[in-house]
Amino acid sequence: MNKFYVTTAIPYVNGAPHLGHALEYIYADVLARYYKKQDDTEVLLATGSDEHGTKIEEKAKEAKLSPIDYASKNVKLFEELLKLLNITYDRFIRTTDRDHEKRVQAIWKDLDQYIYKSKYIGMYCVGHEEFVTEVFAEENNGICPDHNRPYEKLEEENYFFSLSKLANEIKSAVEKDVICILPATRKNEILMLLSEGCEDLSISRPKEKLSWGIPVPGDTKHVIYVWFEALLNYITVLGYPDGPDFKKFWPADVQIIGKDVLRFHGLIWPGILLALNLELPKILYVHGHVNVDGKKMGKSLGNAIAPSEIVDKYGVDAYRYYFMRHIPSYSDGDFSWKRIEEVYNNELANELGNAVGRVAAMIVRYQEGVIGEIPASNHDTHQYDVALQSCRFDKALDSVWEQVRGVNQYIDTQKPWQLAKDENEKEHLREVLAYAVSCLLEIADLLSPFMPVISKKMDDLFSQKKVALLDSSLFPKE
Repeated sequence: MNKFYVTTAIPYVNGAPHLGHALEYIYADVLARYYKKQDDTEVLLATGSDEHGTKIEEKAKEAKLSPIDYASKNVKLFEELLKLLNITYDRFIRTTDRDHEKRVQAIWKDLDQYIYKSKYIGMYCVGHEEFVTEVFAEENNGICPDHNRPYEKLEEENYFFSLSKLANEIKSAVEKDVICILPATRKNEILMLLSEGCEDLSISRPKEKLSWGIPVPGDTKHVIYVWFEALLNYITVLGYPDGPDFKKFWPADVQIIGKDVLRFHGLIWPGILLALNLELPKILYVHGHVNVDGKKMGKSLGNAIAPSEIVDKYGVDAYRYYFMRHIPSYSDGDFSWKRIEEVYNNELANELGNAVGRVAAMIVRYQEGVIGEIPASNHDTHQYDVALQSCRFDKALDSVWEQVRGVNQYIDTQKPWQLAKDENEKEHLREVLAYAVSCLLEIADLLSPFMPVISKKMDDLFSQKKVALLDSSLFPKE
């Protein structure tokens, strides 16, 4: 029995989910559904929520809630999004779960030889929950460009993780694709960071300055740095070190993250795993950001769009299709209402919906709904498989759409409506329509990881010997 373990980055729940979170969820779900179709593969998809740190503490105070109540309120929004997007996740871990906290403290002890205490002076970004170099702070005039908030100069005694001791091992693993970072441009970013020098990492904060975190084992005056403990969720969710799921599913086959957290997952996370003598993830897939009408999305710009707004208008499968095919898998992408309207009408309604609708209608009209002998599929899906296995979701759908257009072209060429006029062409007509059904069933199968609802409708329509007319179009136009 093979296994496939895929994770998303766990979002920081200091606000409502956005298009980027939705994108990551769908990527993971597509891979999970793809591998679940393989009979000899057991699949586990894990996601969750990152809940400690300064930002949560501040937001909770503003809302006049306790940090845990504030986090729980936002966690519900992410769980609702997972349901809305039809995500088939198997585990949802919260970093406030007692089991996670207990296992994080055990890992801290396992890393003992790599942890030491020292004074730290540095510029701290509350928005990112991380320290930045003096040079970086100066380049940005002392203000974080992402949060428009001044960096805070902190001087405190913290615990440190000896990342510098592991730099050569990390570099070798990245260069040799022991951890394969996709796309290659992101791999090069990590190698560039390593070439600039790998500094040890501050991994705690004094409790007097931040109380909302997991206590450092044996030192009640410190809590573990939020980003450090959050990274550990990928193994604590499996029950590290002795849980049966950990033994079965680690290492992760694909870990999906956004480009803004590449340093943590491409540099620090491998360092932690190497220090624990654990295998590295096989693939670290780094996706880009989603802009809106060519601009960075944000509340301050007035262009923030909730995923539910799009799903309410176009349906969940159209949402999934647009973001998987029309947001480039290896770079940033763009959403616009105009573009999704074009895609919905031209590709989904006119091409796929029309092919399904007219084949079903002709079988009902010319053959009383009875499908002829459906031939076995003979299309080469190698391009599709390779694309999905390398996280090229857009290319996988491109290959499927070649078949969608091929079916329409076949129907236009064979002209079943003309064959139906000739009594001598009845058998030929039956073969033509049966072949079209075979193509559509294969398309439904290939689309099932991407568009599970529509795929099932297509399969239900054509997998029986008799076809009934659709109650409505697969993609009803407004």
